[in-house]
Amino acid sequence: MSSPNEHSPTIEAVILAGGMARRMGGDDKGLVELNNQPMISHTIDRLAPQVQRIMINANRNQQRYSEFGYEVMSDMDSGYLGPLAGMITAMGHTQADLLLVVPCDCPLLPHDLACRMLATMQQTDAELVVASDGKREQPVVLLLKPNLRDSMKAFLDAGERKIDFWYAKHHYEVTSFADQPSAFINVNTPEQKQQLAEQIAQ
Repeated sequence: MSSPNEHSPTIEAVILAGGMARRMGGDDKGLVELNNQPMISHTIDRLAPQVQRIMINANRNQQRYSEFGYEVMSDMDSGYLGPLAGMITAMGHTQADLLLVVPCDCPLLPHDLACRMLATMQQTDAELVVASDGKREQPVVLLLKPNLRDSMKAFLDAGERKIDFWYAKHHYEVTSFADQPSAFINVNTPEQKQQLAEQIAQ
């Protein structure tokens, strides 16, 4: 018997903006300007129509991030433990059926990201779905069930950091966005930022 949420589960999202951004000279990547807008603004614009609620995971500049109008949360575990810590925190703050995870530095995210990943999940009964650009999996673009939090926390507490090692322990599937090869271009260096600005401006 199908559950009432099978066809229209609630989806909330967390934007991960908690990293150290060493390759950007330590600048807070989500707040770096790209075509006169903070990087995270582009991500929010792509994401907002697709989910019921957005959360922002940030470990510094929380006041600045709160000005975007969404709940801002810091990692429960201090010490910049990477994306897993932000995901664990967000999973503890959501009541939704599913959580969509994206990084703050992917301003060209697909407009159909959530619906296509959800379709994969429903067709395969996967516990989580990871996006791919057609060539590589994107380990920080995930749709997952919040009840995976304990598993992820145990993995992090054991000293592990690599997300793909964690999700390989679960039933995961991949959604390919090969039709949108630029969707997951991210910005790690000032040079990449300039290239992306030129692409967006075209």
